[in-house]
Amino acid sequence: MQMTVWDWFEERSFHHRDFSGLASSGGTRPAITLILPAREVAGTIGPILDTVARMNERSGLVDQVLVIDADSADGTADIARARGAEVYSENELLPGYGPAQGKGDAMWRALSVARGDIVMFADADTRDFGEHFVYGTLGPLLAVPGVQFSKAAYRRPFTSTGPSSTGLSSTGLSSTGLSSTGPSRTGPSSTGPSVADGGGRVTELMAKPLLNFFYPELTGFVQPLAGEFAAFRDLLMRTPFLTGYGVEIAILIDVLGDVGLPAMAQVDLGSRQNRHQSLWDLTKMSSAVLRALARRVNVVPAPRAPGLWDLPGPETYLHAVATPDGLRLDEHLSELLERPPMAQQEIPVYQSNM
Repeated sequence: MQMTVWDWFEERSFHHRDFSGLASSGGTRPAITLILPAREVAGTIGPILDTVARMNERSGLVDQVLVIDADSADGTADIARARGAEVYSENELLPGYGPAQGKGDAMWRALSVARGDIVMFADADTRDFGEHFVYGTLGPLLAVPGVQFSKAAYRRPFTSTGPSSTGLSSTGLSSTGLSSTGPSRTGPSSTGPSVADGGGRVTELMAKPLLNFFYPELTGFVQPLAGEFAAFRDLLMRTPFLTGYGVEIAILIDVLGDVGLPAMAQVDLGSRQNRHQSLWDLTKMSSAVLRALARRVNVVPAPRAPGLWDLPGPETYLHAVATPDGLRLDEHLSELLERPPMAQQEIPVYQSNM
């Protein structure tokens, strides 16, 4: 079935309220695994798991909760384990691939111990995590025939002093749902130096312009880099995963090629507040997103002309900065690996029986 991005936006955009019944009733449904990749999130992992547990007491919606920890030094793993989650070090899963190389690698390795027919990923640093993050993201897979992949959509407030959730985004995402038109109020609020939708800077400045140029079919996704998404396990098992922060945009592109736009959906979760990154961290994330997309469109760096001085390859990121001591050119290694589809792997017996 062919579908324009306009038709898709109208027919495959939902609000979490559409699926609220999932949080209060049981019934026969596919087994569900929730995966939380975690790195130094002792302040948020406990409340997130408590929220999931409260929802599960009423509905039994999630059958398996996995926390894949990056050997955090702040006690993240202990907190998660005390709340009943299955906790693994990202480095103990599929150790033949060596130490885990970032978020995407941890997500890929998590599939080796995921037992659900549907697998959902969620970020573990969200400060206002609600039950609707879970049932909303899962909703289209459970209630809409033909949907195989569901992505979260939300506002990303930014403030220097704390969360702010007022106003509308330039995408027209409002408290009543997703809309292709609508006003924008992104100026400072009267309560302090906040921007209602000033978060998600890598998404707005890097990911969305790239998708408009190379993959216009995906331009209807409000949050193409959202860490909250769900899919049927067999789809994820045949999808390659990039290491690092390029993983989400690469998965979005690969799923489009595999099942097509009509099998994809997004759900308005309202507002989400998680920890904001430094400008340097955003620079690295933007570079990862650009390189991930370049792989999917087969962009090859231009050959170097003979006689030029030694220039860095694509795995090296050069960063020119001005400091109190003068100008400086820094060199950073940023390796981007691609893990093959998990379906092609021989999962160790001790993991497959978990």
